[in-house]
Amino acid sequence: MSSNFFDRPFREASAANGFAGNIVDRQSEHRAEDAVEAALRAPDAQIYLFCDDRALVAVGATPRAGLSLKDAEALGLERPSLVLLGFAGRSPRLAGLAPAREEWPEPLRAIDLRSLAVQGLLSAEDLGALAQARSLLAWHQNHRFCARCGSETEMRAGGVKRHCPSCEREHFPRTDPVVIMLVIDPAQGNEACLLGRQHRFQPGMYSALAGFLEPGETIEAAVRREIAEEAGIRTGRVRYHSSQPWPFVSSLMIGCHAEAASNDITRDESELEDCRWFARDEVRRMLAGTHPDGLTAPPEMAIAHRLIADWADWAEAK
Repeated sequence: MSSNFFDRPFREASAANGFAGNIVDRQSEHRAEDAVEAALRAPDAQIYLFCDDRALVAVGATPRAGLSLKDAEALGLERPSLVLLGFAGRSPRLAGLAPAREEWPEPLRAIDLRSLAVQGLLSAEDLGALAQARSLLAWHQNHRFCARCGSETEMRAGGVKRHCPSCEREHFPRTDPVVIMLVIDPAQGNEACLLGRQHRFQPGMYSALAGFLEPGETIEAAVRREIAEEAGIRTGRVRYHSSQPWPFVSSLMIGCHAEAASNDITRDESELEDCRWFARDEVRRMLAGTHPDGLTAPPEMAIAHRLIADWADWAEAK
C-alpha cells in the first residue's frame, strides 16, 4: 500500500458539475497593459462574443462558440469591452460584447448559458470558458466607478483589474460564495433527505437548500444557519462534496451534505413554497423522471443534482 496521501483512490466530484471544465490558463500575474492587443495579433486567437447575457454560438453538426477577430468585428464587437481570459495551450481566448439585434446571420444563435449547459451543446472546456467570460464581462459592466471615491475607473492588464486614476485604488473581480446543501436525516435511517422548492422553480421541481455566505462565516456555519432559517431544522455534521462556478452573475456554489439533528420542519414561507422530507425511493423516481406526480430534481448540470444523486446512489449501494 502506498504511503502517499494523494495515491489513494479519488474522484474529483466537482469535475462532474456544469461549467467546471474550464482549461484556460489565465496567467493573471504575468500580463502587460497591452495584453489584449498582443493576444489579438495571434492568428489563432478566439473570441467568445456575448449579447447581453447570451453567448453567440454557431449551431450545427459541431456547435462552436469561439470566433475570429474578423468575424467578431463583423458582428459589431465593441473593442473597449474585450477582456483576455487566458490561453488554451498557446491560443489566446478573449471575450467581448456585441450590440443586440433581432436576427443573427446563420448559423449563429444567441443562447443563455443555462440552456447551453442543460442541452449539452458545447464541450465542457468551452462551457467553462464561457462561464468565466460571462462573469468577467458582467463585473466590468457593473463596476465602472470607484467604490472609494466615485470616479470612473479604467480596465487594466487585459481585464484582470480596474484602476481608479483619481485615488489610485485598484479593484479586482469578485466571486460570491454560496452554500448549497442536502440535509439527510439519521433518525430515518439516512433514508430521507430534505428538499424544497421556491416560487420561481419550474412546476414540480424540488432542490437542495441554498444561500449566500455572510461575512465572518465558515462554510459549515453558513450551512447550519441557512438550513435553520429556511426549514427550522438543526444540523450536526457537515461534509463538503464539490463546488461549481455559477455565472449568474458570478457565484461559486459550495456543495455539502449535512446531518439533521431535528426533523420537524418550520418553513420560511417568504423563501420556500414547499419543503419536506423525501424518501430515497421517491427521490430516485424524481431523478429518473418517473415520479407519478411529475415531481423532478434539478438537471444533471446542476450541483444540486449531484448532491442528490450521490446520496441516492450511496444509499442504494449499502
